Parts: sequence; C-alpha cells; structure tokens
Amino acid sequence: MKSRYEAAKNVFIDSIEIDDYIELDSSVTAYKQLQHSIEKPLKMILLFGKPGTGKSILLNRISEKLKHQKEIYYFDTPSVTEKEFFYKLFKVLTKQDMPRNTEVNFSALVNFCKNLRGKREIIILLDEAQMYGPQMMERIRLLSDSRSVKFVVSLHKTEDEDLIAKEHFQSRIWEVIELKNAAQADLASYIHKKLLKKNLFEIANSIKEKDMKMIHKFTKGNYRECNKLLFTIFEICEYYDENEPTKINYTHLPQRIIEMAALKLGYIHV
Repeated sequence: MKSRYEAAKNVFIDSIEIDDYIELDSSVTAYKQLQHSIEKPLKMILLFGKPGTGKSILLNRISEKLKHQKEIYYFDTPSVTEKEFFYKLFKVLTKQDMPRNTEVNFSALVNFCKNLRGKREIIILLDEAQMYGPQMMERIRLLSDSRSVKFVVSLHKTEDEDLIAKEHFQSRIWEVIELKNAAQADLASYIHKKLLKKNLFEIANSIKEKDMKMIHKFTKGNYRECNKLLFTIFEICEYYDENEPTKINYTHLPQRIIEMAALKLGYIHV
C-alpha cells in the first residue's frame, strides 16, 4: 500500500507545466500586468526576478492563454549557439525550416522583419535570457527595432541585477515587470492550493500557521525553495509512514520534520 505522503511529495516536484499554475493575488497581478504590456506598442518588455519567483511558469501560462489570439512563441530553453537561435527565429518568421548548411544573413533577417511591419506582430517570450551573450542581446535589440517582433525578455535578478538591461537595452525597454518572493500569506495559500488541487485535504489541514511561518523563514518565500522543502518534508514523512508509523502524527506536521528537511537542504546547520 502506498504511503499517503507519496502523492503529497509529488505535488512539489518543481515544474513549469501549465497545470501546475497556482492562482494567487500576486500571480494574477503579474499576469494582468504582462498581458497589458503585451497589448501596448512596446518593442521590449523585461520580466525580472530572482530564480524561483515564477517567471517561467508565467511565460508558459501567457503563451498558452494567448496562443489562439496572437502570434506568440515561447523560447523556454536558451539556444546553445547563436546559429541555433537564428534557426529557431527563421522558422518563426518564415514558417519553414532553414537548411542546416545555410548561414544566417543577419542584415537580411532584419530587413525581412521590417517588411513584416504592419502585416504581422510576432511576440517572442525569451526565458533564461541571462544565458545569451552581449552580441546576441544586441542583435535581439536590433530585431525589436523592426517593430514587427516584440520580445519579452526574462532575466534572473542577481547582484548585478540591472547590468544587462543597462548595457544592452538602455532606454529601449518601456516596461519592467518584477516578480518577488512571496509573503507568508501568499506562500501558505500556494502550498494549500497545490495540495487541495490533488484532493489532499487531510495533509493540507495538517500544515498549521506556525508551520507556514517556519517554512517561510527557511525559504524566504521563494517558490522553488518552497517546492524543494515541501518535497523533502513529505519524503521524510513517507519514510516514517512506511517504516515507523508510531513516530508520525497525521493531524499536524511535526516541527522536527520541518527542521530535518531544512537541515538536509542546508537551510540550517548543526
């Protein structure tokens, strides 16, 4: 017989699938802001935030929601080479594959985009854009100047958080959307909604407000860190459920298990 905690553990496998999207006040606000920005006559939009704040799932969601209304493409994985990126872009622009032995003529590509102005508005969602080099970013900027291709550029917020924006875009970005770590109430809602979505009512109810406070403290409200911590918590619960069931209380989540998970992940040290 499977442990009741196996399903709970699997709920928190980190994923950007549209089915894993959890509607919170903050995520709804970010979605509406991005949707509104896309409607504006902007060339570039910057989506900014620390890793784990929900940038990828937001891009995935807006791509899925708008794909029947707009010509929108989600480049979820950064291209390994500039050549690979322009092959992908060529297919978007021309709706056909470029022969693999053909070199991309960038000037011709820009002119092609200029000729599309007023005929098509192409929206490209660029995830993990910090992986692209300075030359690539400059070329993306030049393509956006054609005004037929609009880029939503998603970047990790790091110590030199606005370096790329300052160096490569300057005043060319008209809109900046920043995603932040969740407040405790939002994180609690996120955890409960994910569990309730899978009908894990008893387990959701076992996580009390004091537990949420501790989880928020360890993860600082970061959704990716939250997923890692909850996965580990339920992995430990699963072990006790299968091997030492007398040591687990099904009505509330023991504080020691949260601490064990935090210790395992390096959030606290002995």
